[in-house]
Amino acid sequence: MGVGTPLNLLEGIERGVDMFDCVMPSRNGRNAMLFTSEGIMNMRNAKWADDFSPLDPYGTSSVDTFYTKAYVHHLFKAQELLAMEIATIHNLAFYLWLVGEARKHIMAGDFSTWKSQMAVKVANRL
Repeated sequence: MGVGTPLNLLEGIERGVDMFDCVMPSRNGRNAMLFTSEGIMNMRNAKWADDFSPLDPYGTSSVDTFYTKAYVHHLFKAQELLAMEIATIHNLAFYLWLVGEARKHIMAGDFSTWKSQMAVKVANRL
């Protein structure tokens, strides 16, 4: 199906799509791109070198609060395989969280409002 970005998922859900299949969370994770509740991060960027905050404070996986942005940045710069594993776990958990939240908002009847707010965040480059 090839629908991949978090914004694509939200737009698909809005149009009634209920099944997705894409390599983007793992492929982009292996290439240092993390999708978060606040936007997209390229972990190779120097701006993360001294940022000791969690990957995603609202994240649902163990890697989100256990590892810092600075540590994952270091792992990618050092070409450590652990960096790719952490990023993939994070991205997959984020995608699961995102569609779970979409479901909650559909059931609550406020999906359109939530989607409008979330679309701005998930498309933001940090």
